Amino acid sequence: MNQLARAATALAASGILLVTTACGTSSTGAGAGSEGDRLKVVTAFYPLQYVAEQVAGDRAEITTLTAPGSEPHDLELTAKQVASLSSADVVIYQKGFQASVDKAVEQAQPKNVVDVSTVVSLAASSEAGEHTDEHEHEGESAEEHAGHDHGGTDPHVWLDPQNMVKISQAVSSRLSEVDAEHAAIFKTRSEDLTAQLTQLDKSFEDGLKTCQRKEFITSHAAFGYLAKAYGLTQIGISGLAAESDPSPARIAEVQKLAKEHGVTTIFYETLVSPAHAKAIAGDLKLKTDVLDPLEGITDQSKGDDYISVQRANLTALQTANGCK
Repeated sequence: MNQLARAATALAASGILLVTTACGTSSTGAGAGSEGDRLKVVTAFYPLQYVAEQVAGDRAEITTLTAPGSEPHDLELTAKQVASLSSADVVIYQKGFQASVDKAVEQAQPKNVVDVSTVVSLAASSEAGEHTDEHEHEGESAEEHAGHDHGGTDPHVWLDPQNMVKISQAVSSRLSEVDAEHAAIFKTRSEDLTAQLTQLDKSFEDGLKTCQRKEFITSHAAFGYLAKAYGLTQIGISGLAAESDPSPARIAEVQKLAKEHGVTTIFYETLVSPAHAKAIAGDLKLKTDVLDPLEGITDQSKGDDYISVQRANLTALQTANGCK
């Protein structure tokens, strides 16, 4: 009889333990604080991933749709990636930059979205520090002219650190709405990131204040916002579409501009073929160097995050333009 009583007591205790354990692992919402309750945040490409990581910290599980080393303009999504948008707590993307992402967001209808194009005003390419010339496209076909995208908007807003501040604040605000319990954490981390970006902005401003020349030539006209912010003028071999090939007329025009402005360096980037940049540099006996549009981080990147790569960009511009 005593043995039966002890068995019953043990069985009851194990039942209580099971119930207690089950209660302890249950999800009680985004603000619960357990590992399983972290926010699921999906970002479209690297700069947005960087902001999300800096602002959310360990409060979110962050994934990005564009794999490292992939050209974000050409992104094609898998069915699994599209499905991830529906289950995400927050999706961060930039409408108009990646057609496949725009379509997937429209299909998936995620609960909470940060659309960067509504946070930062997009400038026309001709308004964002890009060299334009009414004779620049003489001899080109309509298709070649269109490839320069002078009539479109420039999506590369993240290359101006002050735009990244605005994006950081928007991400912090949306995360705080979804996970109000940890709003103070998001606010503090966003303020920390803002301080770093503000210091980066000052470094660019001071570092590019006194230069022998203001013009720089790059394979992909992605640096309009950066150029405008710091009083420079970019001359793109290709237009805003990184994959577009320049016409012979455009190459001749770039060579002419390089001579006129005493350019010393032709810049190329890590995710796009440097062939045209190196060919022009070779013809003119000029140097080549990397100017990174920060669309993704790879093993070839001159840094392991947004801040370090931007500082490498600053050094490259200072060297090429004879800045004191």
